[in-house]
Amino acid sequence: MNSTQNSWKLKNIEKALIIAFVLTVACSFTSFFSFARQCEDIPNHVLRLHVLANSDTSEDQELKLYVRNRILTESAGMLDGITDRKEAEQVVRRNMPRLRAAAAEEIAQRGYQYPVDIELENVYFTTRQYRQVTLPAGSYDALRVTIGQAQGKNWWCVMFPPMCLPAAEEKEELDDVLNPKQMEIVTGQYEIRFKSLELYEQFKNWAAGKGRTNPSGIR
Repeated sequence: MNSTQNSWKLKNIEKALIIAFVLTVACSFTSFFSFARQCEDIPNHVLRLHVLANSDTSEDQELKLYVRNRILTESAGMLDGITDRKEAEQVVRRNMPRLRAAAAEEIAQRGYQYPVDIELENVYFTTRQYRQVTLPAGSYDALRVTIGQAQGKNWWCVMFPPMCLPAAEEKEELDDVLNPKQMEIVTGQYEIRFKSLELYEQFKNWAAGKGRTNPSGIR
């Protein structure tokens, strides 16, 4: 075999390797963006509850949990039978004055004079696990309960579909609003993809100059 034939074979091998590499990268990007599209749609079906403490003192953190429990008690059954997030938001919005009054009453009964506010806002969350479910990073609509200066560690759960109460069956509730691929995402093991998605979402938010970054220390 002469040098010309060897050179020709080496060039063919190089071309084959380059093509294989390009196809692998293309498939990886296609797979990731398909995953990202499914993840980006999940916030359209979920409403989160977000309670922010006045500070990180043990007393303020304890108060946060009392307020959380009061909100959960007051909202129990509020969204039963609802399968659409927009309808859930309308129901929550109508009940916000009652929830705000209940939270204020709880704070006063505990001997504090902190103001409390409740608003429906769109908030950026990093990837977070709640019991057996992992919600990917993204901008979610959330009912935000802010106590006092709201500078302390916070607590969150999924208000719709109703998953905040201990009796809630997370997978069954989510199965009513997410498609099979999305259910696989939130209940599967996708740590590396979730991290990549988080970086992708943060870059998008930075580039767009929008989205409130969720404070650290979610409980």
